[in-house]
Amino acid sequence: MKLRLFFDNLKPKFSKGGKFEKLSSTFEAFESFAFTPNTVTGGKVGGGYRGSHIRDAVDLKRTIITVVIALLPALLFGMWNIGYQHYMADDIMRVKMGGMFFIDHLLCFVFGFLRMLPIIAVSYIVGLGIEFLFAEIRHEEVSEGFIATGLIISMIVPVTVPLWQLALAVAFAVVIGKEVFGGSGYNFLNPALVARAFLFFSYPSHMSGDSVWIAADLWGTDAIAGATPMGILSSNTELSIFNCQFSIHDLIIGTIPGSTCETSVIAILMGAVLLLITGVASWRIMLSVVLGGGAMGLLFNAIGANEYMQIPFYYHYLMGGFAFGCVFMATDPVTATQTNKGKWIYGFLIGAFAVMLRVLNPAYPEGMMLAILLMNCFAPLIDHCVVAVNINHRKKRWSTAERRNV
Repeated sequence: MKLRLFFDNLKPKFSKGGKFEKLSSTFEAFESFAFTPNTVTGGKVGGGYRGSHIRDAVDLKRTIITVVIALLPALLFGMWNIGYQHYMADDIMRVKMGGMFFIDHLLCFVFGFLRMLPIIAVSYIVGLGIEFLFAEIRHEEVSEGFIATGLIISMIVPVTVPLWQLALAVAFAVVIGKEVFGGSGYNFLNPALVARAFLFFSYPSHMSGDSVWIAADLWGTDAIAGATPMGILSSNTELSIFNCQFSIHDLIIGTIPGSTCETSVIAILMGAVLLLITGVASWRIMLSVVLGGGAMGLLFNAIGANEYMQIPFYYHYLMGGFAFGCVFMATDPVTATQTNKGKWIYGFLIGAFAVMLRVLNPAYPEGMMLAILLMNCFAPLIDHCVVAVNINHRKKRWSTAERRNV
């Protein structure tokens, strides 16, 4: 195979003593991306070394690629929706059934693709650049984790975000959110959400309000005013007016203003099915997030103190980043809980806190981001408590068995 020969010919130059020895981690990253690594895990057994008994062919690269494939439906729909919202808001074109139906939708997708392309490029260039730099400094392999993280970051920001702000956020997320703790697998906060939180608290005018969700032109950062469903509800708008602006049909399909790729519940559920079938994501976390959000929504329905509390509880699943966060970020295996009981607790609290923050704090209409970051901090404690309880139960059973034997 010509590609294999190409890498084999280059490898001596990047190996120890070669001309480009200092770039060995960079070469290894590209080689392992193109081919399965030929290294194995070893251990000293009886004076010799043997490979570990691995019975699973799914490595980190395949896991990350699975996540990227699961993200594609939401990404492609988000690109189309960017163009759709632009043309609908600017009255340039009304997408409708008719003779130009296909051309109209194609124009929407092309517009959204061209707007998303620089956002994705900046996220990957900055993030991977820093990842490669740290790998070379530490003489470690480059982790594939940012392939998914970089895409998720570009999918959860407004389409009008200035690229220089996005670059700062990505750099902050990779360096402060991950590398200072030792790199991939050692971070306790979700890097994509760290980037979004950095943007939200550093540049709130570009992350909230009605004028950041719909692009006014192809290349600039100008926006057209377009309120999101949660933005309307947080202003205590009457429920009847809200229903006139956004039908449940619109909320499910995702033809509403919002972050670039978070609006379509259908597209997100398509990705969720793939993650669950392949076992990449935990069904316990997904289900418990839904149960927690529903329980808190029903509680607010019973109270009914304002218009936001009176919306049906299932509306929270369809608005903002609830579905996207539930499927792609709450289930992050690095920052989530590891025990099965802990996953139920962790997910339930994420869903409950997300709805609570939305309803009770109008300054943070999107509560999913803060809820996940909060529970990332408590995930180790939850696991510790679950393990401690199990140990105590075993001690009690052992003591009881000993007394019976006596």
